[in-house]
Amino acid sequence: MGAISRHLEEAFAVVDWQPDVAARLDEHHLVSWSGVPARRIRFASSLSQFLETQRDTEVIALYGQFIEDLDSFCAQIERAIPGGPVERRIDGPRGLTALLRQRNSYRHQRPSRYRYYIWHDADVLLKKNHRLFGRIVESMAGVAAESEYVSDDLLLIHRAVFVGGPLLDVYAEDPQGQFNAWCDDGLGEPFWRVVTGIEAPRTDRFQIDELDD
Repeated sequence: MGAISRHLEEAFAVVDWQPDVAARLDEHHLVSWSGVPARRIRFASSLSQFLETQRDTEVIALYGQFIEDLDSFCAQIERAIPGGPVERRIDGPRGLTALLRQRNSYRHQRPSRYRYYIWHDADVLLKKNHRLFGRIVESMAGVAAESEYVSDDLLLIHRAVFVGGPLLDVYAEDPQGQFNAWCDDGLGEPFWRVVTGIEAPRTDRFQIDELDD
């Protein structure tokens, strides 16, 4: 094992960083990036394991290396959330947004209060089709805001963690990108702003390399 790899392993093993990162998810979705693939893998897997230990929590992993279009995204999400199969569209009664609103419910088991989406290699779709990526991000953020601030159903807090390379952070800097703004649908005020009363998606940025400082 090389010295760099060993040092990286020690940083992730020794430093108890997971609670601090999880605390960022109290109010925000999280864009997490690094130029080093090994750091991204270790960060995402370790954070997922930590979140899975929390009460009333479900964690949904999305493997971005296999997500290149809406069909491949839906193929993963419909296997993780009850209510599928889902039509290959964002909107509509059987579309992606409708599926994201669904929740797991089992007899003799407390319903989940938190749902975390860990999107590994999210920049793969961003590179392939940035408009589609933005629409999916908006759908996830919109459902999260709707569930938290509008819905009369039992509270389910949705948070997404997007993990990828530096391009993900570049997109997060764009004030018109969907980490920072609802889509302009050409109908006046954006749909999700009208529905939720929230001015814009609430997203935080995090450089994974900081864990190695």
